[in-house]
Amino acid sequence: MQRFIAYPLSVIYYLLFGSTLVIFHVIQWICFNLFGYDAHKKSVDILCFFLVANTYVLGTRYKIRGLEKLPADTPLIIVANHQSWYDITTIGWYMRKVHPKFVSKIELGKGIPSISYNLRHGGSVLIDRKDAKQALSAIREMAQYIEIHKRSAVIFPEGTRSKTGKPGTFAENGLKILCKYAPSAYVLPVTINNSWKMTRWGSFPLGIGNKIEFIIHDPIPVKDIPFPVLFKKTEQGITQAIN
Repeated sequence: MQRFIAYPLSVIYYLLFGSTLVIFHVIQWICFNLFGYDAHKKSVDILCFFLVANTYVLGTRYKIRGLEKLPADTPLIIVANHQSWYDITTIGWYMRKVHPKFVSKIELGKGIPSISYNLRHGGSVLIDRKDAKQALSAIREMAQYIEIHKRSAVIFPEGTRSKTGKPGTFAENGLKILCKYAPSAYVLPVTINNSWKMTRWGSFPLGIGNKIEFIIHDPIPVKDIPFPVLFKKTEQGITQAIN
């Protein structure tokens, strides 16, 4: 019965989702080209708000724990497990005050209204997972960017989204580069629960009635701990809190 109900709700959701992306593509272009970074950032914040709000049609609820732990006025490396596309929009909205920028696969850099534009112009980086040299160079540039501007880089060390909620192996290279070139940053471990249920039946219909939970753990100063210890502490903190 739940899956039957999910079909019409998913149609409504995708109509709202598509309209939001098209409308905000135009808004982003105007903001970026006429008014610069600050205006563009505000347009992306509002875009993320509507992308989160669209999921209410599916009966989705959100619980964000630990927002008060977000450090202010410092570079930040947000490290999280990865379960679905909805991880990105949730971080984009609820953590907007720390200016999150994403390490994304290069395929997302074109063809998707609003999303591709923001990834290309909003401070995120696009990596080719088949080209390690290019990927590490792009991540190094992002680290230098957040170090200078005191913004946030978001990285999903699993690389690939979990389809069952069970975490995959964390790769250390990307995080290691971020820590090396943003030495004044804090690593912020984040655990994501139940986001995978949004696509448990695939892209259509979408899952309904899900409660997505984000747990923000204590930030860890990069300069105060050897990287192998930091990496292990980060991975364990994230994975031990996964339902």
